[in-house]
Amino acid sequence: MTTERNEAVSLHDALVDRLGSAIVDGELAAGSRLITAELSSGSSRGAGREAVRVLQSLGLVRVRRKTGVEVLPATEWNVYAPEIIAWRLAGPGRGAQLRELSALRGAIEPLAARAAAASATDAQRRDLVSAVMEMARTERDADGAEYLAADVRFHRTLLAASGNAMFAALGSVVESVLVGRTLHDLMPHDANPHAVRWHQDVAFAVTAGRADEAAQAMSLIVREAGDAMASATSDD
Repeated sequence: MTTERNEAVSLHDALVDRLGSAIVDGELAAGSRLITAELSSGSSRGAGREAVRVLQSLGLVRVRRKTGVEVLPATEWNVYAPEIIAWRLAGPGRGAQLRELSALRGAIEPLAARAAAASATDAQRRDLVSAVMEMARTERDADGAEYLAADVRFHRTLLAASGNAMFAALGSVVESVLVGRTLHDLMPHDANPHAVRWHQDVAFAVTAGRADEAAQAMSLIVREAGDAMASATSDD
């Protein structure tokens, strides 16, 4: 029973990934309808139904009784969903996705850093410092799993420490950017030493309650990351 369930989950995940990528990449255009062959996965109709539910929850399709499963335009997509971010980063829209995400981070993360300087808990302040120390330890392997984990922990902790639930909810978005940068070979093996230091500056400024310094250093982090990714994807 367990083996059969695992196989069903794998079929479902593979189908969601295939159809989601095709929609996001434009292979399945807005207004087109998914036919039975596209929704089938081997002999599993259940996997097809579950895949449609996931795609519907992401705003990629809608189901109508008489017309079936219709692909929706990009204006209807849940663009903050990690799945959609991942598909866009893996497809021809990678450059545009990175620019949009960099703009979002530039608007939000400095504000979050400023707020965190006033509202972070003692545990969050310690976690920020711990994360940047781990980043410094692994900066010669910046495209590795340990550096990535520390970087993700830093940014998610900072957003949560802002005390703003809307900022905190963007943690998964920022994590998707950081993971995507590593996954798609946009992260250098040796971290930019300035970027590592700016992360430390944010952590120490938040710990000391220096809001302006925290916001300024975070602005530098986001700008450097955006510029580095823009350079790496200049041909996209």
